[in-house]
Amino acid sequence: MQPYFAPYLGYWNLLACADKFVLYDNIQFTQRGWITRNRMLLNGAPSTFSLPLKHDREGLHVRDRYLAPDFNREGLLRRIEGAYRKAPQYKAVYSLIASVILYSADNLFDYLHHSILRLADFLEIRTPIVVSSDIPINHALRGQSKVLAICEALGAAQYVNAQGGQALYDPKAFATRGIDLKFIRAKRYEYAQGCAQYVPWLSIVDAMMHLSRERLLWIVHHHFELFDKGESQCL
Repeated sequence: MQPYFAPYLGYWNLLACADKFVLYDNIQFTQRGWITRNRMLLNGAPSTFSLPLKHDREGLHVRDRYLAPDFNREGLLRRIEGAYRKAPQYKAVYSLIASVILYSADNLFDYLHHSILRLADFLEIRTPIVVSSDIPINHALRGQSKVLAICEALGAAQYVNAQGGQALYDPKAFATRGIDLKFIRAKRYEYAQGCAQYVPWLSIVDAMMHLSRERLLWIVHHHFELFDKGESQCL
């Protein structure tokens, strides 16, 4: 599972480069991650926004969590309006952003899944998205063992993960199953944000607001590289 609106362009690079993308719904929700949080640019500085959740017991899967009954969708949309009203692409993407934020689902996974599907369509990403719980494996497996089981169930010859996951996986374990393990990193790209200094690691919304669709599509579909675990980073 990935964060609301996805954390930055690198997530969409991963989705674009894959032949099939597995979206986890049956993993434990954690407050420490970015599943319900993200950052926008507000007055030249990063500002966090988040999805409020209904109070529930610890240990539930993402698919078993629900948005808070008092989640003010309109209020969040107004925050984004205030932050980006003067951005060059505001009018072109506003209706899409609004349709994502105002989506009526109360289930957390349904709400996130919808946002990913809508933005993937906007970014012309045609990669099939498979929900993890629909894959016939032993779902009691964890970590690398579960990833390997999913790869085998889907007939994968290669598994690609974000560069931050290098410590989680052993290339030899994949190789013994006939699977090539790769990692992906987005190449450095800075764009005009209307402020004195470029602010990185923001939601995809920021790039959508400031970049032409043509330029954004090029970055998503081409401006990344695959590498082996331990390979030195080239920016």
